[in-house]
Amino acid sequence: MITLTVNGTARELARNSSLAGLLGELGIDRRMVVVEHNRSILRDRDLFDSVELGSGDTVEIVHFVGGG
Repeated sequence: MITLTVNGTARELARNSSLAGLLGELGIDRRMVVVEHNRSILRDRDLFDSVELGSGDTVEIVHFVGGG
């Protein structure tokens, strides 16, 4: 297991977890969020599958909100 911080809260995940796996576990549609991983904004959502998370990483997830 690894421990990382997601939106300010400690969370444990299995080793070799990807960012896409984390989003899936949280029930989040990757098309509806902006993700910052270790202080870098990930602009290409197609890379979420290849971003491997490690112990001590920080992930911030911001949801898009529609309205008018």
